[in-house]
Amino acid sequence: MVDPVLFHVGSRPIYWYGVMMAFAFLAGITHWNWLGRRTGRDVSISGDLAFWLMVGGLIGARTAYVISDFSYFRAAPQEIIRVDQGGLIFYGGFIGGLLVFIAFAYWRKLNVLDLADFTVTAIPLGHALGRVGCFLNGCCGGSAVSHPSALSCGLDHYPVQLYEAALNLGIYALLTWFFLKHRRNRPGSVLALYLTTYPVCRFLLEYFRGDDRMRLGTIDMAQGISIGLFATGLVLWAFIYKTARKAPSIGK
Repeated sequence: MVDPVLFHVGSRPIYWYGVMMAFAFLAGITHWNWLGRRTGRDVSISGDLAFWLMVGGLIGARTAYVISDFSYFRAAPQEIIRVDQGGLIFYGGFIGGLLVFIAFAYWRKLNVLDLADFTVTAIPLGHALGRVGCFLNGCCGGSAVSHPSALSCGLDHYPVQLYEAALNLGIYALLTWFFLKHRRNRPGSVLALYLTTYPVCRFLLEYFRGDDRMRLGTIDMAQGISIGLFATGLVLWAFIYKTARKAPSIGK
């Protein structure tokens, strides 16, 4: 197992998780700057966008985690702010970041779906780095391995954090390619693509998780949210194509 502490500053430990989360946000800003210049978009919003998404995402992710283990935090409320040690739920952060994002778009008088397409391309990149942080921190781990071939390789638990990191990198490449090559004049299509890819991966990966999960009958909370987001993505695809069919043809 990797030591979750990267180094110490005096007597204060600096955790891998906090460092990887910082890298995740820096990677997002770098990506937005690159993609903005590549597509002729104003990149001056990248810093502001990253800051407000960070605030909304952290509050949402931590709130979801505190709710999931409320009995512990009720007894130790001083631990609520210790996000550097881990304890963030991605879907909580996604919802919190989404609410802040909508407010940001309206405040800057920007098209919500157009900005969403641009913004969401960086989400899986940051998420991948965050999952590497989970692996180094020893949280969000996998269930015990039972397959002989895996055991012979020295694996006693599925490294589900690294599986998810790899899948997120694949989704990142897919979204970026789609944004540059196929988005055209269909605002919301990149967001719809994300909503119909990541939730499927997350739903399946939950079967390999070994930590305690909030349950919704036969599935856990993350799987339930995945189903809801996937359905939202399908509705968004239908809306996009319906709107495209109604749009007047050019040059005819």
